[in-house]
Amino acid sequence: MSNQQRPDRMLGAEVALDARLRAIVAASPLFRAIWDRWDAVALPGCWVSGSAIAQTVWNAAFGFPPDHGLADIDLVYFDAADISERREMRDAERVRGLFPTLPLAIDIKNEARVHLWYEGKFGYPIPPYRSIEHAITTFPTTASSVAIRPGADYLEIFAPFGLADMFGGMVRANNVQITQDIYEQKARRWHGCWPALTIVGWHDEG
Repeated sequence: MSNQQRPDRMLGAEVALDARLRAIVAASPLFRAIWDRWDAVALPGCWVSGSAIAQTVWNAAFGFPPDHGLADIDLVYFDAADISERREMRDAERVRGLFPTLPLAIDIKNEARVHLWYEGKFGYPIPPYRSIEHAITTFPTTASSVAIRPGADYLEIFAPFGLADMFGGMVRANNVQITQDIYEQKARRWHGCWPALTIVGWHDEG
């Protein structure tokens, strides 16, 4: 394989995975309910992000119902103009009110203010995120560092580590920010819900 051919094949594989993710999400009644009211969500720079996306893919792959193992659905946005807790709570209450029949909780976070509470929850400080994309690149695993949202003609995807780990059922730490203990707790829970997953150890580059 020449150097010219390899990037082309890699690009083709990513395009194929993008298409598979769009098809799986489009078939999920949970995500369809969110897309149906997306214009009303109206949060700055908002994406649906995180574990619920990977878990929806695993449910499709392993034959589970769409909501199997999902704890909630994360909506993340970035509003640096108002990083008060009061504003975030108002945004969260308003958006949750748009989905009274959704069977899962919706977790809404202004990523511009995460640094204000992160140390109190996890025990160590982090610097402020520069953007919503910066925040997503710090999510705990490569498979869950992904976000989607409706675009003009199709679902937009932001996946800084690609989609191969997600579709390969590979749980791998994105250890730029989380601790080993946080990662291992998450990996154990996920493996309990999806036993066919491959868990890559904290010190194993796999």
